[in-house]
Amino acid sequence: MIIKLIYVVVGGGVGALLRYLISGFIQKQSESLFPYGTLAVNLIGAIAIGFLWELFQNTTVSSNIRVFIFMGIIGAFTTFSTFSLETFTLLKENQYLTAFINVIVNNLFCIILVFTGSFAARFLLKLFGKGNL
Repeated sequence: MIIKLIYVVVGGGVGALLRYLISGFIQKQSESLFPYGTLAVNLIGAIAIGFLWELFQNTTVSSNIRVFIFMGIIGAFTTFSTFSLETFTLLKENQYLTAFINVIVNNLFCIILVFTGSFAARFLLKLFGKGNL
C-alpha cells in the first residue's frame, strides 16, 4: 500500500507541474477571458485517459504503473475543480454565454476525446498486434 501511495504522490507531482506549465502557457497566449488553459489540459487528459485505458486493457501493465499514470499524472493534470471555479466566476461576472459554452465544450468534447483515445488505441493494437506496442 505504501508503494502505491508513493506512485500516486510522484505521479501527482508530475501531473500538477504539467498542468501548471501547459495551462498557464495556453491561457497567457490566448489573452482571453475564456479559460482556454483549463480546457486544453482537460481535453489532453481526456484523450490520454481514453487511449491509455484501452491500451492497458490489452497489454500487461503493473498496477503500480496504472496508479502512477491514472491517479497520479492524469488525476493531477486534469482539473474539474478549476473548471468549476472558472465557470462560477464567469457566472458571477454575468458572462452567461461564455460560462455555458465552457460547460458544454469541456463536458462534450472531453467525452468525445475519451472515445477517440480508446478508438485510437484499439486501432494501433489491431495494426501492431495485441500487446506488442
